[in-house]
Amino acid sequence: MHVRKAVIAAMKDKKQRASLAEIARAARVSKMTASRVMRDAGGFSEETRERVLREASRLNYVPNRLAVAFASDAASTLVGVLVPRLSGGLFGDVVETIDRTLARFGYQTMIGTYEQRLDVEESWLKALLSWRPTGVILTGRRHSPQTTAMLQAASIPVVEMWELNTRPMDVSVGVNHFDCGYEMGRLLVSRGRRKIGYVGAEPHAPGMGRTRMTGCAEAIRDAGLAPLETEILNDRPGFYAGFYGTETLLSRHASLDAIYYQDDAMAVGGLSFCSANGITVPDDMGIAGWGGMDVTSVLEKKLTTTTMAATRLGKSAAEALVARIHDEPVADVIEVPTRLVPGNTG
Repeated sequence: MHVRKAVIAAMKDKKQRASLAEIARAARVSKMTASRVMRDAGGFSEETRERVLREASRLNYVPNRLAVAFASDAASTLVGVLVPRLSGGLFGDVVETIDRTLARFGYQTMIGTYEQRLDVEESWLKALLSWRPTGVILTGRRHSPQTTAMLQAASIPVVEMWELNTRPMDVSVGVNHFDCGYEMGRLLVSRGRRKIGYVGAEPHAPGMGRTRMTGCAEAIRDAGLAPLETEILNDRPGFYAGFYGTETLLSRHASLDAIYYQDDAMAVGGLSFCSANGITVPDDMGIAGWGGMDVTSVLEKKLTTTTMAATRLGKSAAEALVARIHDEPVADVIEVPTRLVPGNTG
């Protein structure tokens, strides 16, 4: 009942909203003159300007910015931002920082999600380009040929963020995920771990976690140890995926003495499984995550992980795009640093 009332109220408000023609009549000017005043296009007196703006304010006129943009030569202020998902602290923090940073420069964001699916990214970009964006920020370095072709044809600045790309289509702002995994693998080996596993979750397609897994596997191989045992669920990463993935992996490889997780939330799920099943951390099992997520702040033991400044990544991506929009100098490849946190769970 409350929802229906809200919808009806919104419909009434829309019907009562003043149009540009009503503003023109109230100000005793033509619709074209009223439009020029609202666009600050010139060709009118100061007295006319004040009268039109006064009536617009009195009638609570809200201009159609899209119509204004297409009716003039003014540059678009729309920026598209595409991320795998908004759930999970890191992606949300990145998007929030991008939106806040772009707003400071006078830009608005259109945000989409694609779950690492290149076909979804392609469809989203096609729809976005119909709005004539001034730039776009994508996640990752893998795109379909059609997506690449559309971006080349659009001739707008593009920032590929999150996963460092040394050969970007325009600008790359990201983290070296392979190095993160390799560094963690070396740490686990240095602590005496000899049988190491990995637990991840990918609902549709491989993401950056797979790159970290590859780095960790190489570090273990370089140390002359048995290959990394893996469990990658067809699910979204999170606490439950970490819990269930640990159970599944250990049911097949009970002799493991350490597990590297796709992210910190999954690592916390792994810790919970160990606690519930009498597995002592770190004596019986080493646990390591990635991301420096807030969820780890409530743990009794400091999680072994790699921290990444999500806000710094978002700010750097947004500022790099703005620099490209204004043809200002900006590096093609911007690496966002990470920090290995040894903790006491690994």
